[in-house]
Amino acid sequence: MSRKILVVSDSHGYNGNLLEALSHFGKNGKDLEMLIFLGDSQGALEELEGFVACPVKAVRGNCDYGSDAPLVDFVDIDGETAMITHGHRYGCNSSTETLVDVAEANGASIVMYGHTHIPLVTSENGITVLNPGSISRPRQDGGKPTYLVITIEDDGRKNFVVVEMG
Repeated sequence: MSRKILVVSDSHGYNGNLLEALSHFGKNGKDLEMLIFLGDSQGALEELEGFVACPVKAVRGNCDYGSDAPLVDFVDIDGETAMITHGHRYGCNSSTETLVDVAEANGASIVMYGHTHIPLVTSENGITVLNPGSISRPRQDGGKPTYLVITIEDDGRKNFVVVEMG
């Protein structure tokens, strides 16, 4: 049976869409293996942890004043190392080059970031680059809130899908 990881970013204190996204994964996200939050929650990490029954990994964004969450963290995703960060300290508004370089230097084959509020799923220099967009304040054409679902298949394949909300 496949496993799922929910990746979100940039709720900016508005959790209605996050709670709606979680509802697609059972009560309190019980069908999730993990929730990854890529910064700018503008709320306490404990609040995020209270929403779900699964482990939460979160990083601090540029609007998370007073947060003790790390700026960068590394997460094991079925044997692959993923670097998670908000991205604002890596020039992600203009390029993902620095993010990819730092991920590669740290042995990560996946890098996830937020900050731009624009979803992205791509590969650069063999590194999978993921941005879930914003769960509450989208900036891409069409203006729909988005999140990312990582599905780990039984054979180990990983699928990365951006989901548009209503």
